[in-house]
Amino acid sequence: MSKRTPTKEKLLVVLKKKNCLTIGAIMEHFTISEIAVRKQIHELVQQGLIKQKTNKQKIGRPFLTYDLTEKGHETFPNQYKQFPVELLQDLEELKGKQAVHELLNKHTDRDKISLTKAIQSDDFDEKIAEMTSIQNKKGYMLEVEKTKSGDYKINNYNCPVANIASCYHQMCTNEKKLYEEVFPKSEVEAHSFIAKGEPICRWTITKPEGR
Repeated sequence: MSKRTPTKEKLLVVLKKKNCLTIGAIMEHFTISEIAVRKQIHELVQQGLIKQKTNKQKIGRPFLTYDLTEKGHETFPNQYKQFPVELLQDLEELKGKQAVHELLNKHTDRDKISLTKAIQSDDFDEKIAEMTSIQNKKGYMLEVEKTKSGDYKINNYNCPVANIASCYHQMCTNEKKLYEEVFPKSEVEAHSFIAKGEPICRWTITKPEGR
């Protein structure tokens, strides 16, 4: 991504400090023309960093307000990636590896309950499609390919917990167990992991016998 202009950087800072601002309120922080600021806002909206909302009034025309998106908030420094890892490391130091093991298992159990509850279909193909959609909404970037034999090759281009999994490979093992629980009549094979230095995570989920 190209480097943002000083105007774009200032817009992000202004909306970080005060949300839901009208163009009039935003212009209080700028000396350049409103047309120039609107152009920068439009580009930030296109980039998914700013969102605009139409506000209706009982009298008069609707007006727009602007706010940061989640992606916009993430442009500011944070500890989202490192903080969970440090918490697990602290837990391991205080209570031992078994405590971390049990905690990660509990997290996997929660994911399993959530995923199995969200998947409505019993049809294998439909379950794959639903699982893919659900996981992608969580930040994964899954692409699936059906083989001639009816199995599915799954490529994951983004692991939202890779920072944890690179330190605690149990996350990868638990993910395999999760898929085995969701697809109990299939074989689940893991071929590569982002957390272990591979460019993508690759899986195969076989078609159940008799389907």
